Amino acid sequence: MMNKVLIAPSILASDLLRLGEQIQEAEQGGADWIHIDIMDGHFVPNISFGVPIVQLVRRSTQLPLDVHLMITSPELYIDKFRNAGADIITIHQEATPHLNRLLSYIKEIGALAGVSLNPSTPVSTISEVLDIVDLVLLMTVNPGWGGQKFIERSYQRIQQCVELIQKSGRNIYLEVDGGIDTQTAPGVVKAGANVLVAGTSVFGSRDVKNAIAQLNNSFLKNSKV
Repeated sequence: MMNKVLIAPSILASDLLRLGEQIQEAEQGGADWIHIDIMDGHFVPNISFGVPIVQLVRRSTQLPLDVHLMITSPELYIDKFRNAGADIITIHQEATPHLNRLLSYIKEIGALAGVSLNPSTPVSTISEVLDIVDLVLLMTVNPGWGGQKFIERSYQRIQQCVELIQKSGRNIYLEVDGGIDTQTAPGVVKAGANVLVAGTSVFGSRDVKNAIAQLNNSFLKNSKV
């Protein structure tokens, strides 16, 4: 497991009229990655961004682009998002019967490969792909909208995932997404998460740079990370 905790602000909560400016503010505030949620209205009940937004974000920053595909048939779009500038491509365990094949392909085309789980999906279902993945993303809300309340059972799921990763013997990012703010960040970091996706708590703030600083401080003062 990695020691440093990374912050990946989610542009789902950003002001799209000021997207470039807000991404720069996030970068100046110490963001490590930029998280981009792709929703198709089928896999989740909402529609968000597509390839053009990833291209725009790529032109706005040199930070790694963490692209989370909450879509059906992800195999049809992996190349498109990689070509648009995605550095990390995460697909859902629930979205494809060919998880091993798609994760291997993501790595073949030069991106880091991530697998995501919805809150009701047992963590054990990804045990067979931990020899491939670079990142595991645990949803700590039901995916589809920003600004939801953190699901308390997620702390236990994070711990379960940490155990699986440790057994694999590999360095795998453990990312959490949903309801992450200064109240929940200390707990998820203590449980073992090392990448925090934060949308509303960052871009919903009038001061993006300060919001990232506060998020960092919230877990740094409560941990030895």
